[in-house]
Order: sequence, then structure tokens, then C-alpha cells
Amino acid sequence: MTATAPREALWSRCAGCSSLLYRKRLRRNLDVCPECGAHTRLGAPERLRQLVDPGSLRPLPDRLPEADPIDFVDVLPYPHRLSAARASTGLSEAVVCGTATIGGHPAVLAVMDFRFLGGSLGCAVGELITQAAERALDDGVPLILVTASGGARMQEGALSLMQMATVSQAIAALREAGVLTVSVLTDPTYGGVAASFATNTDLVLAESGARMGFAGPRVIRQVTGRALPEGFQTADFLLRHGQVDMVVQRRSLRGRLVALLAATGSGRPPRPAVPRQDVAARRERPADDPVVVPPPAGDAPADRDAWDTVRVARHPGRPTTLDYLDSVFDGFVELHGDRLAADCPAVVGGVARLDGRHLMVIGHQKGHTTAELVARNFGMASPAGHRKALRLMRLAARLGLPVVTLVDTPGADPGVGAEEQGQAAAIAENILTLTMLPTPVLAVITGEGGSGGALALAVADRVLMLRNAIYSVISPEGCAAILWPDRSAAPQAARALRLTAPDLHRLGVIDEVVPEPAPAAHHDPAETARLLRAALLANLLPLLDVPTATLVRRRRQRFRRFGAARGLSRAGVR
Repeated sequence: MTATAPREALWSRCAGCSSLLYRKRLRRNLDVCPECGAHTRLGAPERLRQLVDPGSLRPLPDRLPEADPIDFVDVLPYPHRLSAARASTGLSEAVVCGTATIGGHPAVLAVMDFRFLGGSLGCAVGELITQAAERALDDGVPLILVTASGGARMQEGALSLMQMATVSQAIAALREAGVLTVSVLTDPTYGGVAASFATNTDLVLAESGARMGFAGPRVIRQVTGRALPEGFQTADFLLRHGQVDMVVQRRSLRGRLVALLAATGSGRPPRPAVPRQDVAARRERPADDPVVVPPPAGDAPADRDAWDTVRVARHPGRPTTLDYLDSVFDGFVELHGDRLAADCPAVVGGVARLDGRHLMVIGHQKGHTTAELVARNFGMASPAGHRKALRLMRLAARLGLPVVTLVDTPGADPGVGAEEQGQAAAIAENILTLTMLPTPVLAVITGEGGSGGALALAVADRVLMLRNAIYSVISPEGCAAILWPDRSAAPQAARALRLTAPDLHRLGVIDEVVPEPAPAAHHDPAETARLLRAALLANLLPLLDVPTATLVRRRRQRFRRFGAARGLSRAGVR
């Protein structure tokens, strides 16, 4: 008797209409249900086979040094999760990159795979996509990004957050060179990927059925307690709210890309060979790389427990941006509005003086009382807040003023309205603009530095952090809810995330720890202001003498060094 294949190998049930579909028929239809049109998720290899010309794909190297930069352990050690993902997908990481032709037009592609740890953006993924962008820049051909991700990889802490800036500045270099960049949003695209390279390209296409947003639906329901609108965050929703250029059926995607590549000339002439050597040099971390730094002087072996630091950073008595504007700076004149629709109260900004020098100061504003916190949305910026900050940054550059940002936010606004107004794209544009802003930028994490909402003001030449502040890719509670059995593991998550100032200084995420009077800033705001003022002057004054081109180049080098976390010392954070 001839053995028959198991039923599961021959048939598949559609998640959209529950129809039982013959698997070969579904494959012939590009994994789109012929009954209801639902688009099944594709792995990166299959996506590439559908898009590129047969035989044209030349994979780019994807082997990077093994990295567990913060020795993260939840219920499983991080290396065990990586090994399981590699075994189940056959991939080295959550992105596959290569050169190819599409309808005869050359391009570089970076295609993400949701099967690999949710397509999360870690140091290796950021490095691979950045290398793909650098190859596109060298060859003068378009970069096509196909995104599928749940967001930044929390097991790599703030280093994964830095990849949003690293890849964004690679996109900025392509924009400056006039080389086309295209992102294709597939289901799902969320978090740090949505708020960076998925939405800051020249063209943004959404595959039919894709969902994209900064915050996921579950998070939004938990935070707001509201039911979500019909079709929320879907491709059609994004199109109606002006966040994508077009929605494309899978069967039409290749043809649409061919038409776009033909219409835009497929890129620009290749750059000379010399810059390729520069790129290689950027990928080599010198032994004296300033990103790897010793612990700040005066750090006692018995640092405050990470969870205790989280609670101190969130203390309602802690000085706010408006407090610092009154005590550290002089002559502050507040400027309002995003010049489009609103004035977000969670972001304040305007011109001020520091030791007689004029500058632009922008920061998150929380408040001290319950009424103030509610009125300021707990310091969580809306898209209007990010666009107001962007307007003031660009104004500062035109006027030749340095920019100082004060970061204190649990994260960006996760509400329905924020998603409708393009929260992810607003954050992405801030990050991209800061990578090439032609004026000195100095950022200070004063309280909470939460995820992409913090990074939108923290891509800077120098990043300082108050001793009892925190800076993280995700809140400890959020991390615990995802990786531990319940949210009661938040203290463990706080320790695993390496979110305190001493840890982040050792990792090179921040440049200097600003001391606080004992036991914390809110016990002596005047002394805290004095210490912060001294730190600002010490770090800002040297930047004023740096030529603009050098300033921007060094800023980009600073974030480029986070790729794959190569050379980062883990011994200092154990």
C-alpha cells in the first residue's frame, strides 16, 4: 500500500475566510487565498523568489560575530533563542540581503523574515541592512526594503534601539546622494522598524493586508481601554490617512516595482571606488574606539539596583524640562505648534541662553501633579509633538543655533489618534533629520528614556544621562509581560535590560553620566541644576568649534559603530 502524505502537508486553512485550500494551488497563487484574497505571510527566501529576476540574486554576506551584548536571560538565555530561530528558519538572522535585478533594473534588497524572532531589529539585523544600504550607495542603485517585524529586539537592550538611528543615517546618505529608496510594508511592521527605515524612505508601498504602526493593537487597547476602529492600522487605513504611497496586491508588486525603478532611472551613477574603502574602514572597529569606554569615575561597586533606579527615574517630584529651563537656562522663549494641525503639550521648546550663548532647547514635559501629568499626556509626544520638535530643529539649523534636548518620556503616545496621524513616520523623520542636522546637538536623558519616543530627540553628537535616569528599548513591565510568565517579573527585566546610566556608559550608548545630589535629583533640584549646567557647558563648548561637515560625519560614525555590537565589552556589565 502506498503511503499518503499527511493532510497538513497537502491542505492549508485560510486565516481570513477559513476555507480549506489545496497547498499547491495556494502556492501557485503566490500564497494569496483565491477565495477571499487574504495574503499569507512569506519568508524572506520565498519573497525574493517572487520579486527578483530568475538567477539574478547575489546574496550579501550574512555571517557576523556572535553577539549577546548584554548577557540577557529571561526564562531562556538569549543565545538559545537565536539557535532555535536559526534551526527553525534555516536563516542566519531576521533579514536576507542581496543584489539582484527586477525587470532588468539593478537594485539592492533587504528582506525581513518575521519567522526569525518576530523579525526583530537587533544589532546584527541593523548591521546587515546598513551594509546593504552602503552597497546601494557605492553602486548607485536603488535600495528596496521589505519589512516584517514586531519591532526592536529587547534582548539586546538599548543597543537594539540604536539600530533605528544606524539604519536611518544610511538612508539619509542615500537621500543626500539622490539614490532611490523604497520600502514595502508587509504584515506585520511595528515598533522600531516602523518608526525608522520602514517609513523614512522616498517611497512607501504597502502590500494588501499589511498592518503597520508604532504601537501594536494590544498595547493600544491596554493603554487606552478603547475599542479600535474597523480596519485599524491596515494597508487601506494607512492609505486613507496619507501614510503610504500606494497599496499593492502581491501579484502586482513585482510589476509595480519594475515601473517605479524604470520611472526613476534606477538610481545614480556608481560612486568612485575610493569610498568603498572608506566603508570598509567604517566597518572595522579600531582598538581605541571611543564607543567602548571605562565606567565613569566615582561609580561605586554597589550601584543602586536597576528596579530601584526605575522607580526613582519615574518619581513625580523629579525636575522636569520646564524646571530646568527655569533653573539651568536663561531667557527662555517658548515656541508653539507643528504648523500643520496642533500644539502637543508633551513637548516644549524654544530659544534660550546658556552662559550668554543662544541655543534651541527642546524637551519632553511631564509635570508633578496628577492634573499636570494628565494635561501633558505624561510626557508622551503625539505626532504633532515630534513635528513641532522637528520644526524647531530645522529652524535652529537655519539660524546657526546649537540644539539641546532634554529627554524624559515613557515613550511616544500609543493612542488611536496618534496612529491615525502617522506616529511611526513622525518619529522616523526626526531620527533621520537629526543624523544630518548641520548644527551641534547635545541630548540629556533626565528621567525616563523610553524607546523610539526618546530616540526621536536623542540622536546627538553627545548624549548625557543623569545618574538616576533610565534609557531602554522597552519598559521593564512590557518586557516582563512578553518574555516572563507575568508582569511581576519587571524587577528582573529591569536588571536584564541594562537600562541604568552606568550600564549604558559602559556599553557606549551614552557619553557621560551627570551626577545627582544624594539620594536623588528631586531632593535637591538646585544642586541638580548646577551639576547639569556644568555638564552642558563642558560638552557643548567643544562642539561649537567643530566644522559642520566634520560634526555630521562624527555623529554618523558614533551611531554607525553600534552595528552588530562588535567590540562592545560585556565584561563591564556582568
